[in-house]
Amino acid sequence: MIYAITKRCFDIVISLIALVFVLPLTFIVFLIDCFGDNKGPVFYKQRRIGKNHKPFYIYKYRSMIVDAEKRLMENKELYELYIKNSYKLPPDKDPRITRFGHFLRKSSVDELPQFLNILKGEMSLVGPRPVVEEELKQYGDQVDKLLSVTPGAMGYWQASGRSSIHYPERCEVELYYVDHASLWFDVKIMLKNVISIFKAEGAY
Repeated sequence: MIYAITKRCFDIVISLIALVFVLPLTFIVFLIDCFGDNKGPVFYKQRRIGKNHKPFYIYKYRSMIVDAEKRLMENKELYELYIKNSYKLPPDKDPRITRFGHFLRKSSVDELPQFLNILKGEMSLVGPRPVVEEELKQYGDQVDKLLSVTPGAMGYWQASGRSSIHYPERCEVELYYVDHASLWFDVKIMLKNVISIFKAEGAY
């Protein structure tokens, strides 16, 4: 109980501070979108599954063309590669990502709007990465266990290698966090994530 309350208070304070910096950054991203190859809405939202199976929309700065989801679903070969590669596409084989989008992803700047999800309580700073519904089948009979905690913007999966770690190993990593969650473990994960972001490890 103390862990949960402390974690939520920390999430609120950090997200409020972060959003002060996200607002002017959003204006800069908007200007770049207006004059670059990334024309379209500044934000992108995608349906994810949160704690206790509750769906929510995760927010990001848009790094893809406007009709990215449609293009993926219409291209059978591309979609098969997407599934095979743990629901991601290698950046060099993903025609949906714009030039500016590559920078946003490599630097992890595209993830910053998720502080709004954290403030709303849909996500936490630390927790298993929220997944799309299709990915839940990878967890088999461990789905309820995964969804027993609030998903996070930073997690043990990212700290352990991020997109370089595919299923089923990712399941083991995420479930390990659920079993060992604590304030000290959260701090270690945040520090590892910050280091990974600066090194751009596994980011795409």
